[in-house]
Amino acid sequence: MANIAVIDYDMGNLHSACKGLEKAGANTIVTDSPQDIAQADAVVLPGVGAFDPAVQHIRSRHLETPIKDAIASGKPFLGICLGLQILFDASEEGNEPGLGIIPGVVRRFRSEPDITIPHMGWNQLKLTQPDLFLWHNLPTNPYVYFVHSYYVEPKDRSVCAAMVTHGSQTVTAAIAINNLVAVQFHPEKSSDYGLQILSNFVNQIKAKKYQLSVTS
Repeated sequence: MANIAVIDYDMGNLHSACKGLEKAGANTIVTDSPQDIAQADAVVLPGVGAFDPAVQHIRSRHLETPIKDAIASGKPFLGICLGLQILFDASEEGNEPGLGIIPGVVRRFRSEPDITIPHMGWNQLKLTQPDLFLWHNLPTNPYVYFVHSYYVEPKDRSVCAAMVTHGSQTVTAAIAINNLVAVQFHPEKSSDYGLQILSNFVNQIKAKKYQLSVTS
């Protein structure tokens, strides 16, 4: 069974994330221990809330280095929602520097007539890395569940694994770089498709086939 460390920094929807991963066949441990993170088969960084408090909590718990070490080691890593955004350099939401693991910034949706901010509810993904293992056994444009007012803008657009359109704006919904994948939506709230995404992550760990962005 895959042992996944779910990082606790007081900003995550930990129960929902763990429940989804356990349904997908993983054993989860909610932790802020660097040793647990280092020993786990994979790491999940969930998150709900604001950018500045999130990175402040991570740094106050001395989790920045363990997170970076886990990613650098090649360990499978999944970021969810705010857990995607804090991997970037900075955010328009606050003043704190992000973790700087992915070059780029976090932007706020522009106000437009007839769209709501936050972007909340079900929306379709456009898969830009359609062969990514995370999308296995999904339809071409699956519906998933979003709750966010900010979106990531990576400097290197080739890392984008999926996009989503809200109003006139098409923005990054997922990224994939080597052993690191992260999504703006909430797979744990995305019904059967979300469970399939989490199962794909868990199955990839179990099969010890976690590779670069795509698998054969």
